[in-house]
Amino acid sequence: MVPTMRALPREQLLDFIRGATVVVTWVSERVDDAFLDAAGQQLRAVCNFAVGVDNIDLEACKRRNVIVTNTPHAVTEGTANLVWALILAVARRVCEGDRYVRSGKFEHEGPLAPAEFLGLEITGKTLCIVGAGRIGYATALRGIGFGMRTSYVARSRHLDFEMAPLCATRVALEEGLQSADIVSIHTPLTPETRGLFNARTLAMMKPRAILINTARGPIVDESALADALAKNRLYGAGLDVFEKEPKVHPALMHLNNIVMTPHIGSGEEKYRGLMAEITWTNARAILDGMEPPNRVA
Repeated sequence: MVPTMRALPREQLLDFIRGATVVVTWVSERVDDAFLDAAGQQLRAVCNFAVGVDNIDLEACKRRNVIVTNTPHAVTEGTANLVWALILAVARRVCEGDRYVRSGKFEHEGPLAPAEFLGLEITGKTLCIVGAGRIGYATALRGIGFGMRTSYVARSRHLDFEMAPLCATRVALEEGLQSADIVSIHTPLTPETRGLFNARTLAMMKPRAILINTARGPIVDESALADALAKNRLYGAGLDVFEKEPKVHPALMHLNNIVMTPHIGSGEEKYRGLMAEITWTNARAILDGMEPPNRVA
């Protein structure tokens, strides 16, 4: 069994990176001026073991001529698979049913009545992708098997979404939220997207809609989401990321209409291996004085 390796406490991390030429970082590690000071002036690069780089102060790295790389493509398929695991788990009340069986109630109370544990039909419904990148596209592709209509929200037009096989329609956020049965978030975390899903925007969604977030936690106001779920203003939600990760808003913890996973979007053996390979390729290129293939800044 492979031993579990968790993130180092901040002070240990800063001590560990002293004198490094290249540092490989995970999404939980904050790369800021204090981090860069601790590493030292010889630091040439930060290779993020992730596609998102919101944990890295890109301007601080630029001021110090520190290269930043990431692992695009490698996270796409695994994360899209998890999106659909969350969609189906919420729609068919999988985790609620699992808890019911484990509690012994199924054995004690006997077979269910026809109207118990009824789930939500998703075939032929509308899937809205917020953030038209690679993961959003892969997620939408999987919806074809359910005969879903697709809309997408993006700052610019994406012809790959609008062409076959997706034939998706570009919409404004408000229109997408009002018309979608499932909303899946795939936008990066930026000042503009922080808190994008709040009390106002959540109120635009259908009362039988499902919200999925596998992007970044702070895009969703968890307090507003908990309130909407508790009052059944949404059918349900699936979260793989959290606003103050790894902390979870306490109001979410006891709701039956939410499924939560611990930021495991890319967590399939094949794709974590591919992420390691890409990270190594980036680091090796930098150490050899070459341009890394996945430079972000």
